[in-house]
Amino acid sequence: MTERVRTVLADDHYLVREGLRQLLEASGEVSVVAAVGNAGELLDATRRLRPDVVISDIRMPGPSFRSGFEGIDAAHRVRAEHPEIGVVILSQYRDALFAFELFRHGSEGLAYLLKDRIGNLDDLLSAIKAVLAGGSVLEPQVVDGLVNRRVRRGGTPPGDLTPREREVLGEMALGKSNAGIARSLHLSVSAVEKNINTIFHKLGLENAPDVHRRVAAVVRYLGARSDV
Repeated sequence: MTERVRTVLADDHYLVREGLRQLLEASGEVSVVAAVGNAGELLDATRRLRPDVVISDIRMPGPSFRSGFEGIDAAHRVRAEHPEIGVVILSQYRDALFAFELFRHGSEGLAYLLKDRIGNLDDLLSAIKAVLAGGSVLEPQVVDGLVNRRVRRGGTPPGDLTPREREVLGEMALGKSNAGIARSLHLSVSAVEKNINTIFHKLGLENAPDVHRRVAAVVRYLGARSDV
């Protein structure tokens, strides 16, 4: 039997926290070793219990943290103290600024998902597995919104990505493998590989070896070029 992923869960709303705990436990893949209501308790539980992954709301009460960024600040603290622990941030914000704030020190072991996806257990479990393996996940809607922002401002889309390439980029941002992207978009694996190679050629990132890291690099690239 596969060992469950030990997780600390943080959300200041009891019903949300308890509902998510039950959802994760029922999956058979996750063990919630602590469920807490603020950023201070999150750090304390993480230090005591050393979970595999932390799942945190982006906004929670907590001393010495910026209002509205408590979860992100706590994530940075967790990663600084325990770089082996992955962190998944659940957010209601589609604005790329919040995602860039999470990734500003690096993307390894971090995920940024919209709360809308809580009900989709497969997406959440995929994010947990990705950060556990040291990868990164970014909400595709954030990526797409960032590209659209550049278009609205009258700038040239990054690398002149085609609609299909933007779809592939969004799937990559979820941490999916080439085979997973092919299934989602009803493409062949070779077609996915061709699109990915074209994307990174246009963005000047052909030499980045790891898919998860490359996705985060693309997102940071887009942000740096979009004046967000």
